Amino acid sequence: MLTKDELPECPVATTVQLIGNKWKILIIRNLLQSPQRFTELKRTIPGISQKVLTDNLRALEEDGLIDRKVFAEVPPRVVYSLSALGNTLRPIIDAMKVWGTDYKAMLERNEI
Repeated sequence: MLTKDELPECPVATTVQLIGNKWKILIIRNLLQSPQRFTELKRTIPGISQKVLTDNLRALEEDGLIDRKVFAEVPPRVVYSLSALGNTLRPIIDAMKVWGTDYKAMLERNEI
């Protein structure tokens, strides 16, 4: 987890630093729908490698945006979900979805 001194002064830059890569956004998007296991996340995020998914899940967990629950079973079952803090990203992701939908519609109407 980054310390307060390591975060950018600009709040927008802070947000981008925490969720700004394409993989983190897609992981958060999926977890907004429901908690998921590693294999579900990998299957529903085309192009992501196992290592990149693992690294991004660890970073999101370290930053307090997701929770990782390990069930005492054989074989072990791990489920990822958004933390309470991670759930506060919902309006941001919803706004991105609306904007992306509107942008695509403008392209289809040749308004861009």
